[in-house]
Amino acid sequence: MNFRIADTFTDSLAKLTGEEQKAVKTTAFDLQLNPASPGMSFHKLDNARDKNFWSVRVSSDLRMIVHKTYDSLLLCYVDHHDKAYQWAERRKLETHPSTGAAQLVEVRESVQEIIIPVYVEAAEPKPPLFAHMSDDNLLSYGVPADWLADVRRADEDSLLGLADHLPAEAAEALLDLATGVTPQPVQPAAAGGSPFDHPDARRRFRVMSDVEELERALDYPWEKWTIFLHPAQRQLVERDYGGPVRVSGSAGTGKTIVALHRAVFLARANPASRVLLTTFSEPLANALRTKLFRLIGNEPRLGERLDVHSMDAIG
Repeated sequence: MNFRIADTFTDSLAKLTGEEQKAVKTTAFDLQLNPASPGMSFHKLDNARDKNFWSVRVSSDLRMIVHKTYDSLLLCYVDHHDKAYQWAERRKLETHPSTGAAQLVEVRESVQEIIIPVYVEAAEPKPPLFAHMSDDNLLSYGVPADWLADVRRADEDSLLGLADHLPAEAAEALLDLATGVTPQPVQPAAAGGSPFDHPDARRRFRVMSDVEELERALDYPWEKWTIFLHPAQRQLVERDYGGPVRVSGSAGTGKTIVALHRAVFLARANPASRVLLTTFSEPLANALRTKLFRLIGNEPRLGERLDVHSMDAIG
């Protein structure tokens, strides 16, 4: 059985108290080791739109929301009883009809009262931003089918509120379009492939191969970049290059993240080799070294083949 974790789970876990987090982690580890254990208390969510949503009892009041099928268990969310159930009742896991990516989508009817027009007295109504775009065009950017009408009505005032309810790839594409940037349409998933293997799904869902990997994911929710890479970053990290490569970008675009993941990827792919990661100052090298240790977690032997130093120190 594939055991996966969603970024919505790590986000919700980070909002709990320390003691609550310990209890959730213990239950999550037990689930991964044996989801069919008699000690696991699963409860079917009758009011959820997605009939594969179940709750798992953590304590008298804490509940984990999981999506369970015959060959997959996905940790989706955790909170106190009522809030956890409300979260599940407002969402469904579906495969996007155009891109083929797995998405956790808010049920449109559950947020009707949230997205409301903003009126300014005596002001000219602002034109909708995406009224001219076809269904196929919007779908190619990952917009869920249920939200097409809302996207077409969105203007400058309502776009940010709407984006909060959309999958990340759709929200990012719409914000780019609104600012004059034409994003690349999402490439459809390969025929017969898993919707979780699509690049846009891999930024939100991750297969946990063992308890150690799950522990790293749960211990560092604020460092989510160490687990969930943006698809464009992952392509740079895992590509097979024929020579030297230069990755450029403005501040904050993720160059350091890509460098860290690339170093780890090369070390894992070449078990007989050593990998050197350099930067231009010793303080930065120390910061990179700390982040690298978080990234590789409980793989000390991998760390033995990864060196992080400033260029002056290496010289």
